[in-house]
Amino acid sequence: MSLPTIIILVLVVIGLVSQTISNPYQLLIPVGVFGVIYLLYKFPPGAAARSRTRQPRYKASNTRKDSQPSNRGKTRKNSPFRVIEGGKDDDDLPKYH
Repeated sequence: MSLPTIIILVLVVIGLVSQTISNPYQLLIPVGVFGVIYLLYKFPPGAAARSRTRQPRYKASNTRKDSQPSNRGKTRKNSPFRVIEGGKDDDDLPKYH
C-alpha cells in the first residue's frame, strides 16, 4: 500500500472513532442504510417466489427413444444469403499502418 492510501485510511479510522465517541446515534442511519442494501443484495425481493415456481431445465427420460433427437419430417430451408467476392486488392495496402 502506498503512503497516501495509508494516511487516508488512518484519517478515516480516526474520524469514525471520534464520531462514535462524540455522537454515536449519528452513525445509525448510514449503518442502517448499508445493512438494508446488504440484505436486499443477499436476499433479493421476489427470489423466494421465483424459486418456488421454477421449472426443471431438463426433462428426465428413461427411454432410449426420448434421449435421441429426431430429425424426421424436418426439412432445411436454403438460406437466401451468399458470399460475394470482394473487389479490393489487399496487396496495395501496407502490411502495418
